[in-house]
Amino acid sequence: MDLFQKCDEFTRVDQAIELGLYPYFHMLTSGQDTEVMMEGRRTLMFGSNNYLGLTSDPRVKEAAIKAVEKYGSGCSGSRFLNGTLDIHVELEAALAKFLQKEDAMIVSTGFQTNLAIISAIAGRNDYILSDSMNHASIVDGTRLSFARTIKYQHSDMQDLERLLNRCAADEKAGILIVTDGVFSIEGEICKLPEIVRLAKKYGARVMVDDAHSIGVLGEHGRGTEEYFSLTDGVDIIMNTFSKTLASLGGCIASSKKVINYIKHNARPFIFSASIAPSQVAAARESLRILESEPQRVRRLNEIAGYMKHGLQKLPHVHVYDSGNDIVPIVPILTGSVGRTLFTAHTLLENGVYVNPVLPPAVHKDSCLERTSYTATHTNAQLDEGLAIFGEVFGQIAAMTDVNFDIDL
Repeated sequence: MDLFQKCDEFTRVDQAIELGLYPYFHMLTSGQDTEVMMEGRRTLMFGSNNYLGLTSDPRVKEAAIKAVEKYGSGCSGSRFLNGTLDIHVELEAALAKFLQKEDAMIVSTGFQTNLAIISAIAGRNDYILSDSMNHASIVDGTRLSFARTIKYQHSDMQDLERLLNRCAADEKAGILIVTDGVFSIEGEICKLPEIVRLAKKYGARVMVDDAHSIGVLGEHGRGTEEYFSLTDGVDIIMNTFSKTLASLGGCIASSKKVINYIKHNARPFIFSASIAPSQVAAARESLRILESEPQRVRRLNEIAGYMKHGLQKLPHVHVYDSGNDIVPIVPILTGSVGRTLFTAHTLLENGVYVNPVLPPAVHKDSCLERTSYTATHTNAQLDEGLAIFGEVFGQIAAMTDVNFDIDL
């Protein structure tokens, strides 16, 4: 068989384009903000992870420009060799202090950060217990590791304890529990108090992916650990810069010994070029703003509750119950693939961008529109969006003669 046969038989994209429902790679001609120019028209951005609105902040942009002027456009090497700048070290120290851990290290992308942590820290004779709804980067990190990986049912603490009890019987094995802090599709907060309690009971270590938690949870935006007052109960904190910190890259925060071990054993870190100066400077300035303006976190939490309750009041809009009103990820259940694609397309045609979530991320009959919000959204923008949601979902509900059973 020809290796490329699978490419010739891959027709789903062509079918979606032919139907006018292809949902990806929409072109922007403006920067990320609460409103964008998408494919030539003004669009309310309700599908970004720009949680604190800092990608367009003049202070962040100025910091990035100055870094390019001083250091150039890139580092031309890995951190191991010629690629460590003073601003890399400064950012690591600032992140360690902010996350209240002994040390921190930064990695070129958020995805690589999870690959680096998990592949380095969990060895062939160890166990990884991973929530079944964890991010794809965690899944791939477990695959890159030689550890024995077992998924526990999503946020099911009884299932986690059953597996811990089984793994703990192997006295020569280490155990790592890995969970998202905020699950990126559903907007649910992990059950960290129970996870920490079980980890102590069975001698396991805990890693939390706080990519969608930093700047979102906790009085100062320090994430899931601050929200539950459990910073000391979590051994490794992972964070990305592409969301709250308005840049690109990732961070690992832990004890000095753990960071030193990962730094010298993680292939995704060792063999990657270091983060470009502009990205480092943008992340550092974003962190300064987060620390000095914690009211942005409170505003974001207020917006999350406002939009969740506003959407729940609309006829024909079925909001997924995440169990909280403070996470700015508010999914709307749409059911089938066809209905989800049509809904996302119609919303965009009416000036609202959302993220359609399709298989394999969800079951084919449990698709949804992932809406997410930014601390700098105005009340007028939110109300305009709610009006468009109400109109579009009402129109689609009235289309009783339309067959949405499209399986792409």
